[in-house]
Amino acid sequence: MTDADELRRRTQELLAAHPPAETGRLDFLRARFDAGLAWVHFPEGLGGLGLPRSLQAVVDAELEAAGAPDNDPRRIGIGLGMAAPTILQYGTDEQKARFLRPLWTGEEVWCQLFSEPGAGSDLAALGTRAVREGDGWVVDGQKVWTSSAHLARWAILIARTDPDVPKHRGITYFVCDMTDPGVEVRPLRQITGEAEFNEVFLTGVRIPDDRRLGQTGDGWRVAQTTLNNERVAIGGMRLPREGGMIGPVARTWRERPGLRTHDLHQRLLKLWVEAEVARLTGERLRQQLVAGQPGPEGAGMKLAFARLNQEISGLEVELRGEEGLLYDDWTMRRPELVDFTGRDAGYRYLRSKGNSIEGGTSEVLLNIVAERVLGLPAEPRTDKDVAWKDLAR
Repeated sequence: MTDADELRRRTQELLAAHPPAETGRLDFLRARFDAGLAWVHFPEGLGGLGLPRSLQAVVDAELEAAGAPDNDPRRIGIGLGMAAPTILQYGTDEQKARFLRPLWTGEEVWCQLFSEPGAGSDLAALGTRAVREGDGWVVDGQKVWTSSAHLARWAILIARTDPDVPKHRGITYFVCDMTDPGVEVRPLRQITGEAEFNEVFLTGVRIPDDRRLGQTGDGWRVAQTTLNNERVAIGGMRLPREGGMIGPVARTWRERPGLRTHDLHQRLLKLWVEAEVARLTGERLRQQLVAGQPGPEGAGMKLAFARLNQEISGLEVELRGEEGLLYDDWTMRRPELVDFTGRDAGYRYLRSKGNSIEGGTSEVLLNIVAERVLGLPAEPRTDKDVAWKDLAR
């Protein structure tokens, strides 16, 4: 029996023991995790079976055909795409057992406390401090652009634990309880009118040392696992042909021939081809991930994602003319997830501006591609060997 056959057998056993029509959604998801069918490439006992990542499609197809519920992956994308791989690689056995199951089932939402208003695109220059006190740490600082902080129970957090060494070496990685005293979440209203992002203030927040991921001072290396997975999650999403932003534009083009001009036709064709190339490249990147960990190639995919979204949404507004400027809802809202394709063209145009900032700015990602993919000389860095406390701020 092949691994695929064995997975089909296990999936049918799960469905027989927990019929989706008769089992509560959360109960079914918990049973699926315990059966090792959540993410089959994870180890046994942690939602997986230690099988190749590519075989997950076998399980997903069987469950979809049976009408089984999923774990609403868009809502818990930060946990699935960023926190889980990092916990798996650097967490203790106790941390893996505590966090991975409720993370995957969606019982606990996660957010990411990385970016800071004083560090900008230079994440390693962060100033949030974590000071050792007894058997834990006391954290003070501010984070910004934190998606889902208003929904999250847990956060992945990086903070400076040693200001006397160069900036990349004095950082430590933690898991922060967003319900602890001293954690304050404030909404950031965006150009769309929504507040899906937040700023988070940390004042005397106490984090036990058993919520540290990796070694003290090694947080930058741990964070690279998170960031590489984040870029793949953003730029390498699995899409059907004409999925994503190109879909609404192509439908408008077909349904409303009176909007067409030769120039718009040529631009649409160019962007359609580029979107399809990006989609197929993302599929190849996911196939490469089966054999190992995500690398700097994810930065290239995220770059393409941001540029295409902005160019396609701009074309859509131009194609629709005055109608393209309409936007149905400017009220202050706190959405659980971003809906690019279910809103007006004006919303897509405005929201896509953030794509070149979130998940790493395009300028930083261009440097990553240049240095780590193309092998070009690195830019001069005068602060490489300077202690963080001596840097100009």
